[in-house]
Amino acid sequence: MSLPLILGCLWVLAATATALLPMRRQYVPGVTLLLVAPLLLGWIGYVHGWLWVAIGLAAFASMMRNPLIYLYRRARGERPEVPK
Repeated sequence: MSLPLILGCLWVLAATATALLPMRRQYVPGVTLLLVAPLLLGWIGYVHGWLWVAIGLAAFASMMRNPLIYLYRRARGERPEVPK
């Protein structure tokens, strides 16, 4: 297995561990994972092709759907409710 795929697997494990944290402790690792994911997907795509990027993008969107929905609503100018 190549290095980008190994790092992708580690990203998934880190995202799962972050989801298990209390909400107030999820922000820093969650934002870090959110910022690293496009770089990692680009590297996977460069090495393995678009099909693996599509699979990785589906996994990324599934795992990070709530932050992505929040950012999408903020970009549209809405004031989404922040969960407590």
